[in-house]
Amino acid sequence: MARKPIVYIKRGCPWCREAVAFFQQHGVDVDLRDVNLSAANMQRMVEVSGQTLTPTLEYDDFVVADFSVDELLDELAEHPEIRREWGLSDHLEDD
Repeated sequence: MARKPIVYIKRGCPWCREAVAFFQQHGVDVDLRDVNLSAANMQRMVEVSGQTLTPTLEYDDFVVADFSVDELLDELAEHPEIRREWGLSDHLEDD
C-alpha cells in the first residue's frame, strides 16, 4: 500500500483508542494526526469531513467521520476495493 489512511484523533478519546487498536490488530499502517496538537490537522479534518468530531478517517475520497469501529466496518463493507488495498479480510466481524 503506497499511501496510508489518515486517522484524525484527539487524546483521551475512547473511540480514537478503539480505532487505533483496530488498525494495529489488523496490521493497517495509518497516519495518526492529533487535531488537538495541530491547528492545521484540525483545519484539514474539517475541510474533508465538515465536522470536528473524532476519530475521522480520510483515504482519498473515502471519508468516515466520527466513527466507531462497527460504523467503520459498515462503511468498509460498501467498499471492498479499499478492504483489499488495506489487506483486510472479507470476514472481519468473525475475526
